Parts: sequence; C-alpha cells; structure tokens
Amino acid sequence: MTKSNRIIYWVATIWLALGMTSTGIVQLIKMEEEVSNFSSLGYPLYLMTIIGIWKILGVVTVLIPKYPLLKEWAYAGFFFTMTGAIISHLAIGDHPTTLFGPSLLLVLTIVSWYFSPDLNHCKPKTE
Repeated sequence: MTKSNRIIYWVATIWLALGMTSTGIVQLIKMEEEVSNFSSLGYPLYLMTIIGIWKILGVVTVLIPKYPLLKEWAYAGFFFTMTGAIISHLAIGDHPTTLFGPSLLLVLTIVSWYFSPDLNHCKPKTE
C-alpha cells in the first residue's frame, strides 16, 4: 500500500468513524431532533437503538486491525444504512439538504472500504 493510499484511507476512516459514532450516540440517547427525523420518516423509535448500537460496533470493527470478513460486514452495514437513509428521505420528499449527511457518510464508507489495508482492494495482483 502506497503512502498516499494510507493517507486517503486514514482521512476517510477517521471522518467515517466520527460521523458514525456521533450519529450512533445521537440515536442511542434519542436526541429530540433525531426522534423527530425518525418519526417523519415513519420508522419506529426502537429502530434508533438498534441502528445506534450497530453503528458503534461497526466503528470498532473498522478501526481494529485484521478481521477482514468482519470489516466487510461492517462496511456493508454502513452502506445499507446510508443508502436506506438516502432513499427514505427521497421517498417522503424531504428537502435535498437532508441528503447531505447520509451521502457524505456513504462516500466515506466507500472510500474507506476501498483503501482499507486489511482488505484486498488496493493490493497489486501477482501472477
């Protein structure tokens, strides 16, 4: 892995971890704005606890070394959660600004996943 790939990985991963941790905590403590957001999307409030726990567990998984299969699952969970959020906001006709957060976290998820040193995406193929 080149130095530039490592830098890209760590920048994306740190921002992803901060974003997922902060939104996970907001969901776990059931912050008033997040409760309103979930309610407007038509989701039951208990889903906030489930998603919040999974986000924090996913962050831990992405940050610890090794465990490539578990990391793939964490990245997949982030991907499905963020695409689900984007689609949910689009489905109810929310203002386009509501798409910024989940879209940014989706891009960070893809970049972090692609450049992850524990996964085989950036390793040169040897014959």
